[in-house]
Amino acid sequence: MILPWLVVGYGLCAAAVTYQAAALWAHWRWNRRARRTGSGPRPVTLLKPLFGDEPRLYENLRSFCDQDHPCFQVVFGVCREDDPALRVVRRLQAEFPALDIAVVVAPPGGGENHKVANLMNMLPRAAHDWLVIADSDIRVGRDYLRTVTAPLAEQRTGVVTCLYRGRAMPGLWSRLAALFINDWFVPSVLVSHACGSRAFAFGATLALRRDVLDAVGGLGRLANELADDYRLAELTRRAGFDTVLSSYRVETLVHEPTLLCLWRHELRWARTIRMLRPVGYAFTFVTYSLPLAAVGAACTGLAGGGVGLLGATVALRLGVHYAGGTGERNLLSTSTFIAARDLLSLLVWCAAFFGYTVWWQGRLLVLRPGGSVCEHTGRRS
Repeated sequence: MILPWLVVGYGLCAAAVTYQAAALWAHWRWNRRARRTGSGPRPVTLLKPLFGDEPRLYENLRSFCDQDHPCFQVVFGVCREDDPALRVVRRLQAEFPALDIAVVVAPPGGGENHKVANLMNMLPRAAHDWLVIADSDIRVGRDYLRTVTAPLAEQRTGVVTCLYRGRAMPGLWSRLAALFINDWFVPSVLVSHACGSRAFAFGATLALRRDVLDAVGGLGRLANELADDYRLAELTRRAGFDTVLSSYRVETLVHEPTLLCLWRHELRWARTIRMLRPVGYAFTFVTYSLPLAAVGAACTGLAGGGVGLLGATVALRLGVHYAGGTGERNLLSTSTFIAARDLLSLLVWCAAFFGYTVWWQGRLLVLRPGGSVCEHTGRRS
């Protein structure tokens, strides 16, 4: 075997093993963290932007209405009078008559991010200065509000965000999509967090005070940002506030009915990350450890050391999968799915380098350097 190929092969295998070991350690470290709850909850407004009907939308939204919190308001917002999500909101208003539930129906104003435009329409109806923004596909427990808002009592806190666990709807593509969340997204965040980074925020939960939002110039600063959650936290850090990763972990219902839906969804994520952090994105190939280690072992000519490192990668990768608490009992089936998932993730990673368009809420958008978007005109740029 030629020496350069051996160096490349063992280097790839070593990178794969190192990352999976770090991910397993980060999971262990996070699971030992105690959950923090506030001793005196403040009044909170929940902002829930909606877009169309979704599987289990009623159950998801109901979990936010049924909170063990002494004083909170829920504001739902849609952009059209005929949005089917309104039927679910009316049902919740009837079910929780004592809860302050406001509904805002208004077309999106300026800006290409219609979710942010929806939130801008909703914000004037917020009765309280502590705000929690959460996506519509999220489900939580009754202690959610108490936990995620606890860090807001400290004036240095800018944004509190949450990890989320994917729960798949029936179907192959939904299962693969949930595996991406649980086995790639969560470990990558935990490794980043353990290494000291706070450059993240997720639409699953964004909790902040109104004075922090005012200090960064309001929601209008996000009007053309595709990754509005990431940008909001970045702006607060620039203003001198901290980003806090809550000990609470919410659940997201994953529904990908076709391979095309799955591909478009994950390609949007990948291209957005590439535009926001191009150098960091280029090096995320090390997180797709199984195909990386397999290529590395092949480069060594399947030498004993290369095969041994591949085996170690497989063992650690399974450990990371089960550390997330979502592992199945059938080891053979799980291993096959994990290998297919990592290969698909690597393909998405490669595809993100070729193109700038993304699909979001039925619209084709063009990503610009830095993460802003504009409507696709159909012309080549």
